[in-house]
Amino acid sequence: MRDRYSLLAGLIFAAIIVIATLNTLANKEEGTLGLDKVARRWPLPEFAVPNAAGRLEGDANVAQDDCATADTPCGSPRRPACRIQTPEAIRVCDFFDRPLVLSFWFSHGGNCVAQQDVVDRVYARYRGRVNFLSLNVRDDRDAVRELIRERHWRMPVGYDRDGAVDGIYRVGGCPTFAYAYPGGTLESAGIGELSVAQLEAHVRALLRATRAAETG
Repeated sequence: MRDRYSLLAGLIFAAIIVIATLNTLANKEEGTLGLDKVARRWPLPEFAVPNAAGRLEGDANVAQDDCATADTPCGSPRRPACRIQTPEAIRVCDFFDRPLVLSFWFSHGGNCVAQQDVVDRVYARYRGRVNFLSLNVRDDRDAVRELIRERHWRMPVGYDRDGAVDGIYRVGGCPTFAYAYPGGTLESAGIGELSVAQLEAHVRALLRATRAAETG
């Protein structure tokens, strides 16, 4: 039985590496979030997505207000993501008032759904000190709504229908976690499953890094 689980874990890890490699090849200059080195205090690209539990339909808005955060969407005719006032839209910039944990996932990615249970538990413990945003990528919308109901998630869950946010964040595996300072610059990132204790350790490290940055 142990050999079977070891084989399954190996296959899942191999799948993550394949996805990450393909993403890196497609973005040779940028690399993959959580695997490759990212510039210190990388500004998180702005985006707005439908609240996955709501009724708003549509693709992600990744038009940038600050061209320092991304090259491709700059000059877009769309209103910048963080300037829209659409009901039931989630704007990432609204989470920049505190340290932020972003979790990217899709249901066909190994144990990614159960990982969002972990995120929700940690969210409940750190709510008010750290912001959390879970972002589903390209799953069936009704299936995502059902998961939110069935698993009683309380954290905000956004829906990246066309994968545009996944693309500008260079996500290469599931789950991918990004940890950001207040103001929306990257502190660290990682790919792979975490226990509650491990995610809490990352959150505590983010809070320490935030305090150090504020006092330094």
